[in-house]
Amino acid sequence: MSDLTEVEVLWLEKRIENRIRFGRPVEERRIDRHRRVLSFALGSIFAFVRWTSNDFGTVISRIDILRAVAPGQRCSTVPYVTPGGEILLRLSGWPKVERVLQMIDAVEALGIDPADVAPDHWHHVHNRLSVDENPRSYTKARHQAWLHRRKVMR
Repeated sequence: MSDLTEVEVLWLEKRIENRIRFGRPVEERRIDRHRRVLSFALGSIFAFVRWTSNDFGTVISRIDILRAVAPGQRCSTVPYVTPGGEILLRLSGWPKVERVLQMIDAVEALGIDPADVAPDHWHHVHNRLSVDENPRSYTKARHQAWLHRRKVMR
């Protein structure tokens, strides 16, 4: 059994789009022209976006920010993710998903890889989804504090 968390990404034009928004896969396996499996190392943080539509419009818009877990470790099941993951953020509905994507863009604009952001930030993003809130709630100073804390905790 592998220590990697596998995510199946799928793209069917104008129907289904399951994709990784950020994260560092360590392996990639192509199944066919529409499907791939990306594998993440233990402890990796990644964002998994799922979107589905039908002839009448969008059916599902969802974003999950997950931390990869070891096989046998306690985790939540997430469709297309094996064995599952530790959920840092789970939201559905296009307005909320779009807001989180804007927050991810803001982190990247600071020159920070969202996969390196403090996990606690993702836990609390849902509290900052009001339309008036500045999406730049994560700062370089906060990130430096997180990196220092992580270094000390090791």
